[in-house]
Amino acid sequence: MFSRIALFLLTNFAVLILAGIVMSVVGVDPNKMSGLLVFAAIFGFGGSFISLLLSKFMAKRSTGAVVITEPRNPTERWLLATVERQAREAGIGMPEVAVYEGPEINAFATGANRNKALVAVSTGLLHNMSEDEAEAVLGHEIAHVANGDMITMALLQGVLNTFVIVLARIVGGFIDSALSGNREGGGRGFAYYIIVFVLEMVFGLFATMISMWFSRHREFRADAGGAHLAGRQKMIAALERLKVNHGQSTLPTQIAAFGIAGGAAKKLFMSHPPLDERIAALRAANNTVV
Repeated sequence: MFSRIALFLLTNFAVLILAGIVMSVVGVDPNKMSGLLVFAAIFGFGGSFISLLLSKFMAKRSTGAVVITEPRNPTERWLLATVERQAREAGIGMPEVAVYEGPEINAFATGANRNKALVAVSTGLLHNMSEDEAEAVLGHEIAHVANGDMITMALLQGVLNTFVIVLARIVGGFIDSALSGNREGGGRGFAYYIIVFVLEMVFGLFATMISMWFSRHREFRADAGGAHLAGRQKMIAALERLKVNHGQSTLPTQIAAFGIAGGAAKKLFMSHPPLDERIAALRAANNTVV
């Protein structure tokens, strides 16, 4: 699941950088709030939804996931049958099911349409989990799709992008004016664009913290969904199994460098709550999906 969210945020970030360049070229004035808000909303939500639309393609490309069209062995037949049953129970269309090479125990679901999603699992998961544990993981991913988590995250990210674009240009205008001695504002020199770029990085970090908080919150709901589809004890057993693999990276090689290490700062950028908290929440919950 780290790969799904990291790829979404990285694609979104790339589009935002392009948006900043375009806004600079067309000369959006930070002092003209109406024009700034319009451009910020267009590019903010545009970046988010482009990331969402590209999510399946980017996930397949970065992990090398191969979609199962015709099952080649009993494991692939079981995978397709399990996902089909869970998707039917969750009331969504049958997702594409894929497998990718990776030693870690991992799986992810993504896609812009809950009826045309992608569910992918690593070979490490297939080799190191029992069918009951793997069934729970698949239920967790199907719950993400059924809950519309990627679409909701895209909407949230669009709002955050808009605020980042607007605040960076407003604050950047004030700072540039103060540094240049221009009391009327509107300084548009090279320094202004450097200031805006730095502010977008800073505000973007805060926006990422909010996105990650939202992601952690949705993980608990997806765990409850997985427990509903596969059984609570199976979901708990799957999370217990993940603890064995906890020290290994679950990021694709291409984006592993973007992992955050260290203390409280690490938790702010975590897309998933600690496994012990997730297990405790399942044990404390009843059988009702909330």
